[in-house]
Amino acid sequence: MLPPLLIEPLVRAALLEDLGRAGDITTAACVPQHIQAEAILVARQAGTIAGLDLAATAFHLVDPGVRFSASLIDSARVEAGDVIARVGGPARGILTAERVALNFLCHMSGIATATREIADRIAHTNCRVTCTRKTTPGLRGLEKYAVRCGGGLNHRFGLDDAILIKDNHIAIAGGLRAALLRARTHAGHLVKIEVEIDALAQLEEALSLGVDAVLLDNMTPAELFEAVRMVDGRATTEASGGITVQTACDFAETGVDLLSVGWITHSAFALDIGLDI
Repeated sequence: MLPPLLIEPLVRAALLEDLGRAGDITTAACVPQHIQAEAILVARQAGTIAGLDLAATAFHLVDPGVRFSASLIDSARVEAGDVIARVGGPARGILTAERVALNFLCHMSGIATATREIADRIAHTNCRVTCTRKTTPGLRGLEKYAVRCGGGLNHRFGLDDAILIKDNHIAIAGGLRAALLRARTHAGHLVKIEVEIDALAQLEEALSLGVDAVLLDNMTPAELFEAVRMVDGRATTEASGGITVQTACDFAETGVDLLSVGWITHSAFALDIGLDI
């Protein structure tokens, strides 16, 4: 689970954005302060859940008197109609926090669901699906957590935890060899080095210079199969570019270690979850 210290500031910022300058004027006008209510969070479609702690935090920040009882845990699979959580207490607090709670829960569950769909498709192989840095600004930690809930792995979290030499780095550095040699002088003993490979002709040079991983970008399954044969266990192999739910199996069956998929965070749909009083 994500630590509360990471969750609370993000949820608080979302609530402040929603409450604006005058608070929830609709609820304040329509709902007497003393009214208590009971509600359920219900899945409207099948998927994988992520973000329950963020939903709970939204309700508690608005009104500590609101009770939040999850019926499931993050990473659980749901069908349409399944009850995800029960909420009870001051009606004003429930209604005011509802949208922020659902925004986090639906968004993160959508990412977990998309990841799980790919993970299920390639489960018969040794390949795993991983995310990228193509995340919503400010929400990377949450979105990468949702990927883990869906059975995926996390690529680097930022620019500071691994070296990934891409084609533009190579072009500016004056070639693959120059870029790799410079990278090695800067990398600490715990920092891994990965190189983006656009063509098989680059691959042997990268391997001869010594790398921890190779990002095989925009290659066909046939090219990936040959690349895996050339690597022969000398580095981690990662396929990237054009990978969909429908094509994931074709890529995974080439023998690559990882499928790097950006859309599971930057373009995942929101899982339909509703709150019913």
